[in-house]
Amino acid sequence: MNFALILFLLTVATGLVWALDRFVLARRRAADAPVPAWIEYPVSFFPVLLVVFLLRSFVAEPFKIPSSSMRPTLEVGDFILVNKFAYGLRLPILEKKVVPTGDPRRGDVIVFRYPVNPSQDFIKRVVGLPGDTVEYRDKKLTVNGKPVPRVSDGNYSWLEGLRFETTDRFVERADAGPALHDYTVAVSTSAPTVYPQNVRTFPGRELCDYNNDGFTCRVPPGHYFMMGDNRDFSDDSRYWGFVPDDHIRGKAFFIWFNWDDISSLAFKRVGSGIR
Repeated sequence: MNFALILFLLTVATGLVWALDRFVLARRRAADAPVPAWIEYPVSFFPVLLVVFLLRSFVAEPFKIPSSSMRPTLEVGDFILVNKFAYGLRLPILEKKVVPTGDPRRGDVIVFRYPVNPSQDFIKRVVGLPGDTVEYRDKKLTVNGKPVPRVSDGNYSWLEGLRFETTDRFVERADAGPALHDYTVAVSTSAPTVYPQNVRTFPGRELCDYNNDGFTCRVPPGHYFMMGDNRDFSDDSRYWGFVPDDHIRGKAFFIWFNWDDISSLAFKRVGSGIR
C-alpha cells in the first residue's frame, strides 16, 4: 500500500471540496442554513491532512523497524523519524529531487527505496560513496584501501524468533568527510563473511568480485553502497547491489517510540538519536 499516494489523494479531494465551499457554495448558502455533511467533514479534515502531508513530505517521515538487520543501532519495533530534507527536497510521490541540500556521508543511516522492489522501503548504513572501492574480507571493512578502524565493545545478544543469538560487538569509525562518525556493529564469528550463492544479478554487478573470503565492489557514479550494522543478519548491497541517489528517502535521526522500551519502563531507546 502506497500511504504517501493515498494521503496525497485524500488531501487533494478534501482540498477541492474546501475550495468549492469557500469560493462558491458558502456564498450561496443562507447564513443560518446547516452545512451539509458531505461538505462539513472534508472541510474539517483538509487542514489536518494538508499539514500532515507537508510535514511528511518535506520535514520528517515516521518509519517502523521490521527486522534485526540494523542491530544493535536499531531494534525490531523501533519507531523512527527520517529527515526528508537532509539530502535535498524531493517532489512528493515522484521522489524527484528539486532542491539539493546535501549528500549522504559514510556512516549515515538512511531510508531508501529497495532497488529490487521500489515500492518497499529499506534502512541501512552508508559504507560506500560514489567512486569508492568497498572491500569486506574476513569480517573487516576497507574503503579505498584503508581499513575502517574498529575497536572491540564486548558482546551483543538478542532473541531472534526462538533462537538466542550472540555476536561480537565493535565500534567502527567511518571517515564522514570533515568529521569522523562512530557507530556500533555486530559480527558473528561463526558465520561466513559473505554468501556468494545469495548474490543476485544487479546493475553494476561487473564492478564487484566475490569469493568465499568476501568481496570487493567499486561504487558507480550516482550510487551508494549500503550495509546493515548486524553484518551477518543483513540483506544489503552485498547481495542486491547499489542504491541510486533517486531512491533515497531521507536520513534516520531519532527514535520516538518503542513499545517494549516504554512498557518495561526502561526508557533507554525512546527519545535517543541515531548514530
